[in-house]
Amino acid sequence: MTGNRCQMSEGNGSRRMDHRLSSGICPPASESHWATRYIGLPWEATGEGPDHFNCWAFVRFVQARHFGRDLPAIPNPEDLLAQARLFRDHPERARWTPVDTPQEGDCVLLRQARYPVHVGVWVDADPPSPRVQGPGIRRAGGGGVLHCSRDLGVVFQRSEALELNGWQVAGFYRFGGR
Repeated sequence: MTGNRCQMSEGNGSRRMDHRLSSGICPPASESHWATRYIGLPWEATGEGPDHFNCWAFVRFVQARHFGRDLPAIPNPEDLLAQARLFRDHPERARWTPVDTPQEGDCVLLRQARYPVHVGVWVDADPPSPRVQGPGIRRAGGGGVLHCSRDLGVVFQRSEALELNGWQVAGFYRFGGR
C-alpha cells in the first residue's frame, strides 16, 4: 500500500478489493505474500473455515497453517461483554506473552470500546506508513493486521485503516508454546 492506494494487479482479487479502498482496506503490498489468498473470505459467527470464519477461527487457521501452532477452539458468544470476558479469562492466553513490537505471526488483540473483543494476526508485508499509530508499530517497520471482521470478512489493515474502521490495538502477543 502506498499512500491511500492499493497496489494490486488486474488479476486475482482486484475486483473484490475495489469497494474497500475508501476504508483503507488493502492487501499486503507483496501480492505473493501468503496472506493475500485469504482476503475477501467471509465472516460467519459459527465459521470454522476454510471458506467462512469468525475472528478466532481465522486466527487458529492461520496459526496452524503458516506457523505450525495448534490452538484450541474458543466459542464466539454474541454478547460483547461475554466475548471480552472470554478473551480476558481463557486459559489459552497464558501461552501468549505481551510484546511491544509485533513480528509476523503475533496475535493482535483489538477493541472498539473499552474491552478487547476481536483478534487478528500481525503480518510483515507492507512498507511503513507515514502516519503510524499504536504501540510498537513504528519500530516494526510497517506491516498490519490480517483479521476476519463481522462487516468485512478477512481483511489486511494497517493502523490507520484499523482506526478508520473503529478498531484500536489493545496489545500484541507472541506465542510462547507449551
